[in-house]
Amino acid sequence: MFPKIISFETPGFLQGILPSHITLYSYGLMIAIGVLVSYWFVYKKTKSFGITKDQLSTMFIWSIFAGFVGGKLFFFLEDIQRYIAEPGLMLKLTGGGFVFYGSVLFVVPVIILWLKKNKIPVRPFLDIVAFVGPIVQGFGRVGCFLAGCCHGRVCDNALGVTFSHPDSLADPKNVPLYPTQLFDIGINLIIIVTLIWFAKRQKFAGQLMLIYLMMYAVGRSINEVFRGDEERGFVLGGLLSHSQFIAICIFAVCTYVWFRWRKLSEDKI
Repeated sequence: MFPKIISFETPGFLQGILPSHITLYSYGLMIAIGVLVSYWFVYKKTKSFGITKDQLSTMFIWSIFAGFVGGKLFFFLEDIQRYIAEPGLMLKLTGGGFVFYGSVLFVVPVIILWLKKNKIPVRPFLDIVAFVGPIVQGFGRVGCFLAGCCHGRVCDNALGVTFSHPDSLADPKNVPLYPTQLFDIGINLIIIVTLIWFAKRQKFAGQLMLIYLMMYAVGRSINEVFRGDEERGFVLGGLLSHSQFIAICIFAVCTYVWFRWRKLSEDKI
C-alpha cells in the first residue's frame, strides 16, 4: 500500500538538528487525524460541562501519553523474556509495536482521575469519550492498512489483499492476507452507529462507554481468528490469544459494572 506519504530533504537551517530526511508516515498521519477529529467531537459535546479548550487539551495530552506508555508496555510484556535478554530492542521499537488494549487500560483510568481532579461528572463524560475509542481506532486501522501492519494470516479466498510495497510492514509480502485492518474498521463503524442509536435510549450514565468496551471486546475476539499475530503468543495452552484473553476479562468486568451502575440508577428513581 502506501506506508510513506511523502519524504523530503530537511531544510539546510535544520540540518544537524533533525534527520537528513523528513518522512511523513501514513500510520502516524491517520492517528493524528483521528486524535484531531476526536478532540473536535469531545469539545463540541462537552461545552455543557464548562470545560475550557486548555483543560480539554491537557486531558488529551495526558491521554496520548498514557496510551503510548500502555500500548508499549503491553507489547513488551507479550514477549518479556526477549526484551529482558536484549533491552536494546525496546529502544529500536519507539515507533511501531503497540497493543491497543494496553492503551485502553491506561487511558481510561487517567481520564477518570483527571475528571475527578477537576470535579467533572465521570460517567456522563465517559459516555462522550466512548465515541473517541472507535474514532481513533478506526483512523488508526486505516493507517495500519496503508502501512501493512496488523494484517491477518495467509488467505486463500477472495477476501485476500496482497501487500507488495517494499516498505510495507506486511510479512509475508506478495501473498494474499486477510485484511483484518479493514475488518476492524468495520467493527468500529458498527460500534459508532450503535452508540448513536443508544445515545437517545440509554438507561443510565456510563452505559455508552460500557457498550463500546463490550462490543469491541466481542468484535476483536472474532477478528483475532483471522489475525496473523502468532509471534505475540497465546495463553491457556494456545486456546486464546493475548487479545482474546484481555477481551474476555474486559467483557466480564463491564458486565459486572453494567449491573452495578444500572442498580445505582434505579435506586435514585
